[in-house]
Amino acid sequence: MDLSEQEKIILLDAARASIESLFHAKEISPPNYLDYPNLKVEAGAFVTLTIQDNLRGCIGYIFSNKYLFDTVCDAAVQSATGDPRFHALSEKELSKIKIEISVLSPPFKMNNYDEIILGIHGLIVTEKFARGLLLPQVPIEHKMNKSEFLSALCKKAGLPENLWKEKILNIQMFTAIVFSEEE
Repeated sequence: MDLSEQEKIILLDAARASIESLFHAKEISPPNYLDYPNLKVEAGAFVTLTIQDNLRGCIGYIFSNKYLFDTVCDAAVQSATGDPRFHALSEKELSKIKIEISVLSPPFKMNNYDEIILGIHGLIVTEKFARGLLLPQVPIEHKMNKSEFLSALCKKAGLPENLWKEKILNIQMFTAIVFSEEE
């Protein structure tokens, strides 16, 4: 899938309006899906909120059985209210947040660590009852090398940080279309 610039703007506006609706009665009107068919595709998406380049919330869905438009609206609200690392976004913070959206490709199996391309592949690790996900932009934003990225993934899943050095973990990769209000 390739999103047009207008489709990206529609999604960013919808994400912001969804968060604003938490504080003010606001109806989110769906787009004309005939004009913007990509917004009708069922795809996973994450919405990341930052304030002054500091993470303020990030929630999303690897898969979704909803239209992309609806998935982004839901993920935006969840990022503002449901990220367990943060308290719910306050109305005072609303004007300070920056929104970034990541639209995910379907995940595919990683066979070895050499397949991982930093900045291109996001990773999902699933080991027994542990699961963790890092978006493709994470290693670039945090200036991580591949080893640091894999260790961070393990840590995110609650696994020993160096478990990836002991065996090939059950990892799926994905790509993402990433765009933000700052662009």
